[in-house]
Amino acid sequence: MRGEEDPAQVMRRLDELAARTARTGKACYTAFLSPAQAQWAQASANRQRVHVTLQGGYEEAERCIACFWDEEAPEDFPLVALELSWPHQSAPGHRDVLGSAMGLGIKRSCMGDIVLLEETGYLFAEKQMAQHIAQSLVSAGRVRLQIRLLDSWPQLEPPAGEELRDTVHSLRLDAVIAAGFSLSRGDAAELIASGCVKHRHLPTERADARVQEGDAISVRGYGRLVVEEVGNPTKKGRLPLRLTRYGTNRKRAH
Repeated sequence: MRGEEDPAQVMRRLDELAARTARTGKACYTAFLSPAQAQWAQASANRQRVHVTLQGGYEEAERCIACFWDEEAPEDFPLVALELSWPHQSAPGHRDVLGSAMGLGIKRSCMGDIVLLEETGYLFAEKQMAQHIAQSLVSAGRVRLQIRLLDSWPQLEPPAGEELRDTVHSLRLDAVIAAGFSLSRGDAAELIASGCVKHRHLPTERADARVQEGDAISVRGYGRLVVEEVGNPTKKGRLPLRLTRYGTNRKRAH
């Protein structure tokens, strides 16, 4: 699969894999999928009446491998984690790590998330590509890297979130973003129109998109919101919201 390059081709491939599982009963794995592609995988599984499980190597992973299965859930996924370190140097940038890896001839769909912490980082990759990356990825930009292929996935702490409570006139996307990031409705609508917002992991330019309980909303440069709870209307007709807002305390490239 070529990842995001050709959506129609990706969707056809997902349908083919789900249909193969339905026909043979054997589990079929995809390459790494973006959040939007993961939704397509779920749709393919629904059409073929099979199950699908997503795994990216750690909780909260956005780029994941999908496994279509029929009677038995998968116990293992063909993905591994590589630990990156850069002793006595400043941390590399996400674009540097990703660009250097793709410079080795590795497709984006062969790699999952890149998580960079203060002194170390992790790159998740397809198992068949891991050894090549470990041996060949010697630097990211001007930063020299040391790479270790891990025997198991790292235990990454989920990002810390801040709980917020507010009320909105309606569950329009611009209203929820304004409440979650202390913006005016006009500023929120401008961010949406400029392509800075993803709603349910999909880019959207609709300020009037309807938000539901459980939705995730990402705003470039601001962070991410999860709508935890929508309460009953107040006497003035406003809707109480309980939100969790996530910042950028853990850097991640998708």
